[in-house]
Amino acid sequence: MAEKDLNALFLDTLKDIYYAEKQIYKSLPKMAKAAASDKLRAAFEKHHDETEGQIERLEKIFELLGKPARGKKCDAIEGILDEGKEIMEEYADAPALDAGLLAAAQAVEHYEISRYGTLKAWADKLKMPDAVKLLDQTLNEEKKTDETLTSIAVSAVNAEAA
Repeated sequence: MAEKDLNALFLDTLKDIYYAEKQIYKSLPKMAKAAASDKLRAAFEKHHDETEGQIERLEKIFELLGKPARGKKCDAIEGILDEGKEIMEEYADAPALDAGLLAAAQAVEHYEISRYGTLKAWADKLKMPDAVKLLDQTLNEEKKTDETLTSIAVSAVNAEAA
């Protein structure tokens, strides 16, 4: 049995976020299509494009480790995305749909921010400067997306839902 050290945990968590990003990539177009707000739709579309680059960066990290880019089922992201699907079904054509979509998207962002922050710290501890740079780039994108979603919620969507 392989040693359960920080290297193993790093790889397991990398597989987790790789799976999560692939699922998020599939979900974003559905969320964009469901959004009534043009700003929200545009934010989902922009993040869909960013997610493609984030997946590529994760693949580079797998390459740095000499490991195949493989995901490991992530129950957490499955649950968060299922909540988003429920909101799309239960609030279809309702004034609160966009607020619900926004909340679901921010739950995804917060999960990603947590994972990327942890992976970056571990990569630093494991003396993987190239991985740190790649993870930091993605972490900054995720934080910016979260800020954009907050701005859209505060400036329009929450008021329209009320």
